[in-house]
Amino acid sequence: MSSVIIPSIFSSFSHLIAAESTRLGGVSSPPFSSLNLGINTQDAVENIQANRAIFFQQLGIEETQFASSFQVHGAEVQIVEKGGRAEGYDALVTNQPNVFVGVTVADCTPILIFDSKQLAVGAVHAGWRGTVAEIVRKTLTTMAETYGTHAKDCFAYVGTCIDECSFEVGEEVAEQFEAEFKRFDTGLNKYFVDLKRANAAQLVAFGIPKNQIEISSFSTITHNETFFSYRLEKGQTGRMLAVIGRKE
Repeated sequence: MSSVIIPSIFSSFSHLIAAESTRLGGVSSPPFSSLNLGINTQDAVENIQANRAIFFQQLGIEETQFASSFQVHGAEVQIVEKGGRAEGYDALVTNQPNVFVGVTVADCTPILIFDSKQLAVGAVHAGWRGTVAEIVRKTLTTMAETYGTHAKDCFAYVGTCIDECSFEVGEEVAEQFEAEFKRFDTGLNKYFVDLKRANAAQLVAFGIPKNQIEISSFSTITHNETFFSYRLEKGQTGRMLAVIGRKE
């Protein structure tokens, strides 16, 4: 496994840059080893800067072209015109060339969206709260209203996150999910929630064809040697980035 995963769903679009990072190939020491891209972690600033330089260089883009937000586990969508950092948004969209939007994750679900007709992109951070608040649907609605996006033209990637077999939740969380996205384990007396399927369902509900959606086969928990997991590592860990945009 390398430091970057390129979703195959976007492979036919040569001008599109879309990727999610792993924890491999960076300079940070434990517990942030090694490609920690999270600027709000307690890792040394110089390590994070070096790691981000490695990541963006692999994608062939400049960090000044990158737009992100301090995420708050909400459902607000930011319309982006240029690189930079905002606060209070968990999804970003743009139709500007050479502007790349991204989200930071370490168990929550990253979703990348490309409108192949209007050439707009979206990056979504969906934890359980964002999933319940239908942040994926809100992002697609924002793209439709802002750029004229149609579902049939969209391709999407539901990225690496905590998998259903590991995402144990209390009843107060489980009751906010539809039955098809949760499971009650009678032996453990616990609920388990499937964030990937719940977010993929919002893509399908918007009308995106299922064959234009890719879902990561990896888990931050069961593949922890390759991905950071906030839950498994009890908060002392790094962050991955999922990024999308198009070169002019």
